[in-house]
Amino acid sequence: MILSKRILEMQESPVRKLVPIATRVKKNGKKVFHLNIGQPDIETPKQFMEAINNYDTRVIKYSFSQGEPALINSIRDYFARDGIIFDEDEVLITNGGSEALTFTTIAICNPGDEILVPEPFYTNYNGFTGEVNVNIKPITTLAKDGFHLPSKEDIVKLITPRTKAILFSNPGNPTGTILRLDEMEMIAEIAKENDLFIISDEVYRGFAFDGLKGISMGSIKGIEDRTVIIESVSKRYSACGARIGSIQSKNKELMKNILKLCQARLCVATLEQIGAAELYKLDDNYTAMIKDEYQDRRDIVYSTLQDIPGVVCEKPSGAFYVVAKLPVDNAEKFIIWMLEEFDVDGQTIMLSPAEGFYATPGLGIDEVRIAYVLNTKDMEKSMYILKKGLEKYNS
Repeated sequence: MILSKRILEMQESPVRKLVPIATRVKKNGKKVFHLNIGQPDIETPKQFMEAINNYDTRVIKYSFSQGEPALINSIRDYFARDGIIFDEDEVLITNGGSEALTFTTIAICNPGDEILVPEPFYTNYNGFTGEVNVNIKPITTLAKDGFHLPSKEDIVKLITPRTKAILFSNPGNPTGTILRLDEMEMIAEIAKENDLFIISDEVYRGFAFDGLKGISMGSIKGIEDRTVIIESVSKRYSACGARIGSIQSKNKELMKNILKLCQARLCVATLEQIGAAELYKLDDNYTAMIKDEYQDRRDIVYSTLQDIPGVVCEKPSGAFYVVAKLPVDNAEKFIIWMLEEFDVDGQTIMLSPAEGFYATPGLGIDEVRIAYVLNTKDMEKSMYILKKGLEKYNS
């Protein structure tokens, strides 16, 4: 029996592929601090479960294919706080941001088309595009530039007749970089001049540190017909398992056609939508509290990395990740060694090899992504373990 070329060529997740090793060493009694995956440890707001528990129904029926009206209106109100107005038919609820990205890719690209993506990028972008035979073309960004975008000329020269969109996360996963307003306006100019869509993955919006503010692409004027915003409750509200995402766009023709895909998969889970509708009603005080907590964690990680000889990294401005170049020949080998052969008092850490976050061969081999998703006490322990592990590895 022969499997499809599509599935055989699909990238294995660098975030999850080493999990069997971590599972094995944990069975043998070693404690592993997971800094490899963006799973927050902050308690999901109680309003989520309260809404589900108070939902009075005798039958869990199919929801609407476009999503529960209560959730759609909560999301519209959320964006309206920033002056971004969406009609009811300009929001579609999806099974997480993942389905939102897949559906958007299907709707705007034919097989063989290309999407420009700044690298390093969220590795699952490879999966969302590859499964529908669309190619990612990387816009390489560098740590020495804070992972900010290169010049307009450098980006435009990557565009071909098959280029259909520019996709990016802002704040960025895995870099934690927040795009400046001038960068966002440059993307808008490039999209207008070359008739491209803009796919703005904003699932970390609100996680902006040091007085910065994450700006939605929906705030940029003159590109409303070509902008698609990807949303999710996973990170901001610590509800990853709820799998509630959404697509927002003023392009009604696009949204009408994406609705066909929503209809084909029937609906998103009803109860999770009921809970998520209450999450979007939480005010800015909640977001500020969460942001401050993650900034404290960021400071622990960054200060420790700065004290380790040979480590190179830029201070992240948002999200809850940092990409760091380590003084090792191969980051994946080092991560496996940390899991299998190293511990401090029976404890070790798990990181993500950053090579899988690049599309350009050879980049990221000695880099890791660190997700600072644990409480400050555990982050301090984890970074101490990393420091001691590097000392031992290089001795």
